[in-house]
Amino acid sequence: MDVTTVISFYGVFALVGIVVLAWFGVMWLASFFADSIDDGFAAIRERLTPFALTAAWGVALLAAAGSLYFSEVANYTPCTLCWYQRIAMYPLVVILGIAIFRRDIGIRIYAIPLAVIGAIIATYHWLLERIPELDYGACSAGVPCSQKWFEEFGFITLPFLALIAFLLIITFLLIPAL
Repeated sequence: MDVTTVISFYGVFALVGIVVLAWFGVMWLASFFADSIDDGFAAIRERLTPFALTAAWGVALLAAAGSLYFSEVANYTPCTLCWYQRIAMYPLVVILGIAIFRRDIGIRIYAIPLAVIGAIIATYHWLLERIPELDYGACSAGVPCSQKWFEEFGFITLPFLALIAFLLIITFLLIPAL
């Protein structure tokens, strides 16, 4: 598979992720204002709960595979913040995989903070791509964190992909408790 195809695949994945996140966010907020929406949202959450861990693991696996593809096949050299995002994402693949095997939704106690840290780093990284002046020494001179390896649909870059992945993982892990 060529790099352009992979970039397009992950770009579409990010767009789908944005729609999923927006839908969950709107439904969650609307559930505070209308009992019928709250009941419907609760029913949807109940139906999705058995798949929540698997969905979170799938996103983590896809994100880890993408990061490895872009660095090892496409030869995009990871910057410092990319490494920090990997440090947050890679363990999620392992611990969520074990949680699926054990059917342990309690893994959220460990997985959500890791995903939140990753999302914060990814947000900062994405902002650095937009506003390089925000860099306060987090990035090395060798591979600047403001470098965009690609930009799909005018806004989707590697840090944005990581941000969407982290937010999806958080959302899927919160489904049983929202």
